[in-house]
Amino acid sequence: MTAALRFDPIRLPEKCEQLRKEVRAFLADEIAAGTFDPHKPNREDTDAPEFSRRVGARGWLGMTWPKKYGGQERSFLERYVVTEEMRVANAPTRRFFVADRQSGPVLLKYAPEHIKMEILPRICRGEICFAIGMSEPNSGSDLFAAKTRATKTDGGYLINGTKIWTSSAHIADYMIAIFRTSPPTKENRRHGLTQFLVKMKQPGIKVNPIGQITGQYEFNEVVFTDFFVPDDHVLGEVDGAWKQATSELAYERSGPERFLETYYVLTELVRAVGPNPDTRSAEGIGRLVAQLHTMRRMSVSVAGMLQAGKEPVVEASIVKDIGTVWEQQLPHRVRDLAAFVEETATNRETLERQLDFAIKTAPKLTIQGGTTEVLRGIIARGLGLR
Repeated sequence: MTAALRFDPIRLPEKCEQLRKEVRAFLADEIAAGTFDPHKPNREDTDAPEFSRRVGARGWLGMTWPKKYGGQERSFLERYVVTEEMRVANAPTRRFFVADRQSGPVLLKYAPEHIKMEILPRICRGEICFAIGMSEPNSGSDLFAAKTRATKTDGGYLINGTKIWTSSAHIADYMIAIFRTSPPTKENRRHGLTQFLVKMKQPGIKVNPIGQITGQYEFNEVVFTDFFVPDDHVLGEVDGAWKQATSELAYERSGPERFLETYYVLTELVRAVGPNPDTRSAEGIGRLVAQLHTMRRMSVSVAGMLQAGKEPVVEASIVKDIGTVWEQQLPHRVRDLAAFVEETATNRETLERQLDFAIKTAPKLTIQGGTTEVLRGIIARGLGLR
């Protein structure tokens, strides 16, 4: 089936701009209090539990969810503004971001009522952290090649297998994971996968950190050995998780975090060149800002579609593809332009430090959330090209 591709020209309403001022003031206070340094992307304070609770106390987690679960019933566009400001400020969002962005919406759709009442308010308060269990060894971004088994037993399932590249699993309280509950069929290789809510830090789960060239440990290997998951932790349809996962990925792939992860080097470059840049710097920065503005308009459009109850899977994949390629290349473009920055620039040392980190972290950006190759396959299929 060919999707009707469109990016509606959506403008953020006035209430979003008022909210933006509130978020900026909050972040300025946090920076002044020493909670985090926005100029240090390689800091060690990326897990900040108290900061997460303060964000929750402001009502900025689970913003779009029903009030009965702790949400605020606000719009996806308002949530977009909060996410954007957090990313631009380089705030320590690791503890709450995945739960707020996609795990909570999955629970809202598919979890039993007692689990919703237990977990969703805690997400809104910034108390718990979620990880996503999708990728597996030797499978790349092919979700349908998952081999980790969920075998039916009395009262639930026994899980055996491995998930990999699992961001934040080392601090997560829960994981939403896809396991194989039956073999794929000849007619449908997507058949046989089921989504589960996994409570971490239990017997039968071992989390092995995967170091990155930056020196940070964000990714993990998670090994399950006869790990028991009760029946009421099955999310949605048994053997039908591929439909649910497709919907979930529209949340994961379309936000401003998909093009702002190395944004800090651009703002630092602007500071370095000063108010009177030479022609080459002005042209280079202008081109980058124009590209950024275009991606932002596309991303805001997807947020508007989510607000309207749509599932813009193809549009979200386009935003993720273009955005992550751009943010991956950005440090190299900034480095070229920085070659002409005066050695006397007051922030020259900060810019060099940020570039060193951004160039090292850039390779992961087109992998996490789905590789570029997989995304382009989704886009091609949605456009009827394959």
